[in-house]
Amino acid sequence: MFKNILIPTDGSVLSLKAIKAGIKLAQSLGAKVTGYYGITALQPSAFGDGDLIDKKMVDKLDQVAQAAGEKYLARIAKAAATAGVAYTGLVTKTPTAYEGIIDAAKKNKCDAVFIASRGRSEIKNLLLGSVTQKVLSHSKVPVIVFR
Repeated sequence: MFKNILIPTDGSVLSLKAIKAGIKLAQSLGAKVTGYYGITALQPSAFGDGDLIDKKMVDKLDQVAQAAGEKYLARIAKAAATAGVAYTGLVTKTPTAYEGIIDAAKKNKCDAVFIASRGRSEIKNLLLGSVTQKVLSHSKVPVIVFR
């Protein structure tokens, strides 16, 4: 059925639960897992008198986000190794989280995305947006939503 399942993570408790479930699914199907963490690109913003965010600050924030992403992916790698599931990980800088997930699935030839959903109410989704909803709306491959 599925041969390569993308499991995106944001490091949250719910995404940790989704990782376990996604790896269990991959194990049962004999599929491999691709872990993904997206660093959302900071948009230059003007503050006060028109000063832009300092490039050194942006670089530092990117380094911190990269380290966090690698830490989160290490959890997927460990769970995959324990389950005997082939694993690769990927951290990219992306304009938005959902675009990064869809692009990672495409570039890594994933045939499914296994993603956690916080299960916000419709009003909160309208106000805050939903990465999962956007992935569902734009993905060309099946999306499995874990709650």
